[in-house]
Amino acid sequence: MAPPPFVVLEPEVDSPVLVEVPHAGTYVDPETARLLVAPARAITQDADLLVDELYADAPAVGATLLAAKHSRYVVDLNRDEGDVDGGSVQGVPGLLRASRGVIWRLTGDGKPVLAEPVARAELERRLALVYRPYHAALAGLIARKVRRFGHAVVLAAHSMPSVGLSSRGARAPRADVVPGTRGRTSADARYIDAVEAEARGAGLSVAHDDPYRGGFTTLHYGRPARRVHVVQVELARRLYMDEAALEASPRFTETRRFCRDLTAAIVAASLA
Repeated sequence: MAPPPFVVLEPEVDSPVLVEVPHAGTYVDPETARLLVAPARAITQDADLLVDELYADAPAVGATLLAAKHSRYVVDLNRDEGDVDGGSVQGVPGLLRASRGVIWRLTGDGKPVLAEPVARAELERRLALVYRPYHAALAGLIARKVRRFGHAVVLAAHSMPSVGLSSRGARAPRADVVPGTRGRTSADARYIDAVEAEARGAGLSVAHDDPYRGGFTTLHYGRPARRVHVVQVELARRLYMDEAALEASPRFTETRRFCRDLTAAIVAASLA
């Protein structure tokens, strides 16, 4: 049986905080699967695997948890729905430099995802199946929290490969924690600083906006002037998993505890 597009878990005692996990899902529906040429391993490798489990304690510390269940190969929830090109959708001119819009055409390793660009009707099907319901839920939860508390804080929970290309083009280890706030514009300083304080208190290294400044959720919803704050938090996968075996490592429990403490710190800051 196909899973729902997402699940929402509410805390017993509510707060302004929402943890959203858009990329941990690995489910691919049959219609999408027929159009994929990416190897099966890539579906798991390009997911933010286990991040929903890392933040499973969010409701216990007062935050709502929103977690998607479908693979980003179905549709990428951290992109604008109009972020398409001729390599991903038929009849669209040009190619995106990034090659990974709302419909991915290349895997994280640079291999083809699609046998051919999908039809516009297929794009619309995926948007209606997963994308629009997810963002309707996300927007609705944010609006509810603003009405109740006067503001909302979104912790956009992600993970990243532990090694990537540096600004000089060489492969290099990434920081343990990357808060993405588009140059500290998507959230009040107290939430950004709370992420850094928790990370450094746990002995973790921090690099703001490097290499990820925040995606669609950060850009679209992060409006401090409108009382909505968004911090994207990327965790290096070495903190909790064996990246070759694609499974949890002995450090998983420790990192889950960090994610619980991080969420609790954001909740405390939101209620101060």
